[in-house]
Amino acid sequence: MLRQRAAPAGQARRRPAPEAEELWEQEMERLRGWRAPVRMLPYAMVDRRLVRLLREPEGTETSCWQRWRQRRGAAGRRLGEAAQRLARGFGLWEGALYEIGGLFGTGIQSYFTFLRFLLMLNLLTLLLTSSLVLLPLAWLQPPDPGPALNFTLQCPGGPQPQPGALRVHHQLWNILTGRAFNNTYLFYGAYRAGPESSAAYSIRLAYLLSPLACLLLCFCGTLQRMVKGLPQKLFLGQDYRSPLSAKVFSSWDFCIRGQGAATIKKHEISNEFKVELEEGQRFLLKQQQTRVQRAWRLLSYLWVNTLIGLLVIGAISAIFWATKFSQDNKESLFVLLQYLPPGVIALVNFLGPLLFVFLIQLGNYPPNTEVNLTLIWCVALKLASLGMFSFSLGQTILCIGRNETSCESYGYNACDYQCWENSVGEELYKLSIFNFLLMVAFAFLVTLPRRLLVERLSGRFWAWLDREEFLVPKNVLDIVAGQTVTWMGLFYCPLLPLLNSIFIFLTFYIKKYTLLRNSKASPRRFRASSSTFFFQLVLVLGLLLAAVTLGYVVSSIRSSWDCGLFTNYSAPWQVVPELVALQLPPLGQRALHYLGSHAFSFPLLFLLSLALTVCVSQSQAKARAIQGLRKQLMWQVREKWHLVEDLSRLLPEPGLGDSLGPESPLSRSSRPPSFCPGFPCPGSPDPRAPRP
Repeated sequence: MLRQRAAPAGQARRRPAPEAEELWEQEMERLRGWRAPVRMLPYAMVDRRLVRLLREPEGTETSCWQRWRQRRGAAGRRLGEAAQRLARGFGLWEGALYEIGGLFGTGIQSYFTFLRFLLMLNLLTLLLTSSLVLLPLAWLQPPDPGPALNFTLQCPGGPQPQPGALRVHHQLWNILTGRAFNNTYLFYGAYRAGPESSAAYSIRLAYLLSPLACLLLCFCGTLQRMVKGLPQKLFLGQDYRSPLSAKVFSSWDFCIRGQGAATIKKHEISNEFKVELEEGQRFLLKQQQTRVQRAWRLLSYLWVNTLIGLLVIGAISAIFWATKFSQDNKESLFVLLQYLPPGVIALVNFLGPLLFVFLIQLGNYPPNTEVNLTLIWCVALKLASLGMFSFSLGQTILCIGRNETSCESYGYNACDYQCWENSVGEELYKLSIFNFLLMVAFAFLVTLPRRLLVERLSGRFWAWLDREEFLVPKNVLDIVAGQTVTWMGLFYCPLLPLLNSIFIFLTFYIKKYTLLRNSKASPRRFRASSSTFFFQLVLVLGLLLAAVTLGYVVSSIRSSWDCGLFTNYSAPWQVVPELVALQLPPLGQRALHYLGSHAFSFPLLFLLSLALTVCVSQSQAKARAIQGLRKQLMWQVREKWHLVEDLSRLLPEPGLGDSLGPESPLSRSSRPPSFCPGFPCPGSPDPRAPRP
């Protein structure tokens, strides 16, 4: 382009043209003073070299060091772009996610993307635990377990072993209950270490801090993904959506050549149009509602949510009594009693979302609101179920709210649970196993036969039954509950993330098969941007529940006397002050004491208040600047529209010859306002006003 402009400039020197020379000099000055990177300029490569020469001062040459830095920067950028393309090519499930998003919409695709994110979190947790605990423990060769400590326990009415137990407790039963792995690194009891004074590396501190570090890492990753997935409509508003005409003319990808990719792209564009049209229709209906209709809608919201709240309270009570009954009869030989709490929790979590979806659909919510409200109530049910399950275990094992003889001296029920950490780990292990087996059984024993019967049989009943609908809230809550159980078991089962990673990997393919072959997508489409944020919010709530439970156990509960790393400690956290006293010099101890005192907390609170004030003021200033830019953009559009109207008055009417008369108001109003798409033009009606 610049070379094409240079030729007329040379002709202007042969032919006097001061205007052309002046324009050329102005263009050169503009390019010379433009500070944008050369690679960002919309010019050809030869023109970019000319701009680079123009920017260099006269009489100076680029040094070898500068040229080497430029070449190194260009090579680094090319290498980074190649690495990104390679990572996208070898990305996990990229092709499957693209196919699901094209056929069923981005809302269902967000569920499978969420599965991949949870898999990455579990693998990172497993890597951190292995590098901090397992590898040092294998390298340092832990000592053999010493003789068991003898304590005098007064246990009246303790459970007696049954004679037929050896015949029933076979290997498969031990695997299902977790007792086959009691002496492995899967559970807490197999980890042992020598005294801290003779250890070069503190296994106890690493074992204690690795779950906390894993929870912090998962929280940071989830928070970053949650902020990234915030729906932009909350900030832009209803009036600043991209117009539907822009999606009509710019949605197709002209690089597509295969028939399969073209079919997926057509489904993707069709789903996007369905979402846009449904949102627009609901917005117009909402604007046309009367006060009586809004009041009736509010009353329907209230009674639906009250009924759902009563169902949640009943489900929590059922879980509490099931856990209590199972722990009181834990020596029974029946599998039903051993798996009674996971079975009741699974039954509640299966029936609860179905009832919630049925009741919420009675309120005729928008699709996004329906999904999010169902998620909120399902979260309340799931987290309350796990919280009540934990409280029931604590009441039985740790004697919370109970007065037992063995609990007075040891802090836990030492008669029935000599290694109570392994007992809690077994319960969480059984809960994870049961949830996965229930998902597999439901997919192949319920959904698959239902699809086969619907396809091969005819009749009104089978037409009414139809295929199962793929419910995103229910599936999301299932995997969030499994992930919460995994986080709760980081202290009792350090290798539980490995088991959960295997389950998530298999769940992806099972759910994909169920979606593509056995289920039907919901006819009510919703956006992924509005659902991804709530998925991460649900995950953060589950992480907070696991962190509170783990923090209470680590800081306040006495460890077992005959197993694990913390046999001689009143609480696992007591290893931290012991190591501080042994390893740190007096100056470091005084510094840590100061960091935990009120003399440090008050200045820290003051600095945090200042930082929060600065952040709030900056956000408000940026919001005012954004509002000013919006108004400026609107005024510029209005100004251009007025210029177009002034120009149209001077132009002749088509079909009237060469007459230069002004345009009539009737013909001017008949022209479609197509010069400002997406913005309210002067003279056009307000899009929010109801049309007659």
